[in-house]
Amino acid sequence: MKRDTKRASVFTRRALLVGGVQIAALSALAAKLYQVTVIEGSRYTTLAESNRVSSRLISPPRGRLLDRFGVPVAGNKLNWRALLIPEQTSDVQGTLENFSKLLPLADHERLRIDREMKRHRRFIPITVRDFLSWDDMASLEVNAPDLPGIVVDVGTTREYPFGPALAHVVGYVAPPNERDVAQDTMLALPGMRIGRAGMERVHDRNLRGRAGAVQLEVNAVGRVIRELDRQEGVQGSDIQLTIDATLQKSVIDRLGDESASAVVMDVRNGEVLAMATNPSFDPGLFNSGVSQAQWLEWTRNRRAPLINKATSGLYAPGSTFKMAVAMAALEAKVITTADTVFCPGYLDFGDRRFSCWSKGGHGQMDLHGGLKNSCDVYFYEVARRTGIDRIAAVAKRFGLGVPLGIELPGTRSGLMPTRAWRMAQGKAWNIGDTIVSGIGQGFMQLTPLSLATYVSRLATGRAVEPHLTRSIDGRAQPGATPDDWPSMGISDHTLHAVREGMWAVVNEQGGSAPLAKLNLPDLPGVQMAGKTGSAQVRNVSREQREHGYKSENQAWELRPNALFVCFAPYDAPRYAIALVVEHGNAGAAAAAPIARDIMQDVLTRDPTGPKPPQRVADLGAAAGARTP
Repeated sequence: MKRDTKRASVFTRRALLVGGVQIAALSALAAKLYQVTVIEGSRYTTLAESNRVSSRLISPPRGRLLDRFGVPVAGNKLNWRALLIPEQTSDVQGTLENFSKLLPLADHERLRIDREMKRHRRFIPITVRDFLSWDDMASLEVNAPDLPGIVVDVGTTREYPFGPALAHVVGYVAPPNERDVAQDTMLALPGMRIGRAGMERVHDRNLRGRAGAVQLEVNAVGRVIRELDRQEGVQGSDIQLTIDATLQKSVIDRLGDESASAVVMDVRNGEVLAMATNPSFDPGLFNSGVSQAQWLEWTRNRRAPLINKATSGLYAPGSTFKMAVAMAALEAKVITTADTVFCPGYLDFGDRRFSCWSKGGHGQMDLHGGLKNSCDVYFYEVARRTGIDRIAAVAKRFGLGVPLGIELPGTRSGLMPTRAWRMAQGKAWNIGDTIVSGIGQGFMQLTPLSLATYVSRLATGRAVEPHLTRSIDGRAQPGATPDDWPSMGISDHTLHAVREGMWAVVNEQGGSAPLAKLNLPDLPGVQMAGKTGSAQVRNVSREQREHGYKSENQAWELRPNALFVCFAPYDAPRYAIALVVEHGNAGAAAAAPIARDIMQDVLTRDPTGPKPPQRVADLGAAAGARTP
């Protein structure tokens, strides 16, 4: 009996012990359950939701570049791409190996992906492959279970509807580098591009926009089931340019196969209506990557297709500079319009002979005749009397050899030499340097854009500045009216005398540019004033000239550059053109006819009107015929 009682007592203690342990375990379990469901419930709900929902930032569409009439010259198109989100896979390299079996990855692509993974946080998507075809997308979707972390995404990519015709103005975009991303982390997002040249670079910040976000429901293997929410990024600003895209294309077509550049400006407010460089390049290639073969082809081309010759090409202005010499002389009162210089075909000074382009000479020349016939001897003498510093001072006021207000990066100021500039080189300026400067030769180097500015200021008497931006998101930019620009401070008498000479070049019997005369039956009375230029690119000795040297018989790169500058209508100036045909030999034959055709197209289209093409039947009546 005692034994049974003892056994019962032991069993009871064991039962209590087991029960106590069970109660303690249940209590601990209950406490843990309370902690999980009540105290930390929201945290675990979030973790569970994150396994079901994938969130990521999306690149905003880049703003558009528009021409003056709202026609897109740089826009966006859909682009399917494969992205890798490293935090959604435990084996990144395994995922990439499986991806490469479907769409082979080159070594440089692998290196880029590895570099971006080290550079960015694991939740930031990395572009594995851009510009996917429909078959590529289908292959990736079918094999999604073997590609954890890979998602197929649709974004936008840059397109340039006018291609090479506007490449140097619009510029291009390219993927950002490490320095760019360090300055703006949004650039790490797939599909983001940064402006590298042209107006894409000038307005890059405005064009970028703000990033958006998308939430996707995924299954256990990471395959997208559906899109739960999307907040689109804010598209970048639309930038309206002053360029008329249709006119630009027309100018390019007129340049043909010539290595040349042309600038068309509105003389009243400095708006650049066309800025053409030939040959050019396809800006879209920089978006997807330029091959080494293509880059070598561009850089080895002696006609330099990558250079914007209108803003960066430097040329001696030749006889187009003679108006600046005339204005400097008249303002300094070292000559009058009636003073004459005798031209026998050369000017001897010391032991040097400075030849005129006309071997037989022009006889007695006054200012009007000197400009009309482009007499070199007349301007040799006028420059000698005036001096280089006076000439340079006036030239700089007209935009030659000084920085201009144009927005394009890489724009060069050129060179307008002075005595001080020469002394800074440790050399003396001599009178011979002044004499050759009188015909736009010697040390001076100018751009077509500066020549267009020079003619615009001459035509209006106002210090207009060239510019390419018309509005940003509809907000007009300064410089839209003539009143925005100050007077040049040059006397009306001086301006009138020089304009008269330019009119005679084109319209008067015996002028040096008869091929530039306008032929516009629908615009009676509209006339153009202009000036030719032929600028040597090598020295030609006296002996060579005496033995029948002819520049047209030389190799292409040794022939003079051909230039022409002009404005129209003569009595109510609205448009100016500066044109350079590289090694075109004679401005009157090579450049003047091209400038004439461009000006006729400009006057017919009237791109400063409200919409193209604009009727300008009343333009001739407003301008009236000029009488000699």
